[in-house]
Amino acid sequence: MNESLLRELVPAVIGVLVRRGADFASAEDAVQEALIRALDTWPDDPPRDAKGWLVAVAWRKFLDATRSEASRRGRELAVEAEPPAGPAPATDDTLRLYFLCAHPTLPPASAVALTLRAVGGLTTRQIAAAYLVPEATMAQRISRAKRRIAGLPLDQPGDLATLLRVLYLVYNEGYGGDVDLAAEAIRLTRQLVALTDEPEVAGLLALMLLHHARRASRTGPGGRLVPLREQDRSLWDTVLIAEGVTILQTALARDRLGEYQAQAAIAALHADAPSTAETDWVQIVEWYDELLRLTGSPVVRLNRAVALGEADGARAGLAALADVDPGVPRYAAVAAYLHERAGHVERAAQLYAEAAGAATSVPEQHHLTREAARVRQRLQA
Repeated sequence: MNESLLRELVPAVIGVLVRRGADFASAEDAVQEALIRALDTWPDDPPRDAKGWLVAVAWRKFLDATRSEASRRGRELAVEAEPPAGPAPATDDTLRLYFLCAHPTLPPASAVALTLRAVGGLTTRQIAAAYLVPEATMAQRISRAKRRIAGLPLDQPGDLATLLRVLYLVYNEGYGGDVDLAAEAIRLTRQLVALTDEPEVAGLLALMLLHHARRASRTGPGGRLVPLREQDRSLWDTVLIAEGVTILQTALARDRLGEYQAQAAIAALHADAPSTAETDWVQIVEWYDELLRLTGSPVVRLNRAVALGEADGARAGLAALADVDPGVPRYAAVAAYLHERAGHVERAAQLYAEAAGAATSVPEQHHLTREAARVRQRLQA
């Protein structure tokens, strides 16, 4: 049984239950129980209509739960009006469910967890393992999120920018436990592309695919971080690169540029280059200019300084760096790289050590510590 295909049915089934009168939290719980039963029974007895089977079982689970509550009589009236058994309705509330789970009122961590459970069909245990937190902690996070959106209708338009940020947050978590969150984010974004006609959604999918294509080359033995300039490009997935570029070109042709399309264009230029030296850095700087215009982000300004240092020399990069807030994450690492290229070796060694101390992950810390040691050896030589 293909669990990924099974999970794709989850948002549509939740939508059916909500339209029948279930509240979102109860519908989501009932569908999770139906999924567990499906995993137990489908390998030996697969249904002809998978969605219809899930709707029927989830609806029964919902009714079983509500009959024991104080509102039992009102729920029994809903039972009497239950639609007859048969094929599941064609109405698809998946897009609305995406928006509901990524509602702007939810904290990002809660929106991510709720999206993975209600839209992605993952269990609380799987999500907790992926984020390396106790299952009870993740269960509380999901419960709080469901309570916060309990009174929100399913048929209201959502905020696409918030939804895309949530999906990109999922992607950037990468891998943990037995769930590959990067692959799950790509699956969900593919689904979203099929539901919308927005070029920014396609831009996000292209960006994910182009980043994912380089995944095998990003780490070495023991989880050692490998920077872009040192990556073995023969390990890059050319099929994913080609798909990402094709999707990006189609999105850009719509002439409605957004930040994810601009980021994907930068990733495509990196993917197209045979080496760091042969990269079209001038065009990358131009795309960073577009991205800066769209976002005003200090992180974009920092990355632009790196690209400008490659295009016009380290001194140009350092001049651009002067306009960046030193408090921006990875500022010291970028400054160290540019100072070393400019010949300021002693300053570079100090900055690499400073960057290692501020690193937010162990692999990054180890990489920057090695860089600091390497530059000190240059000084001694």
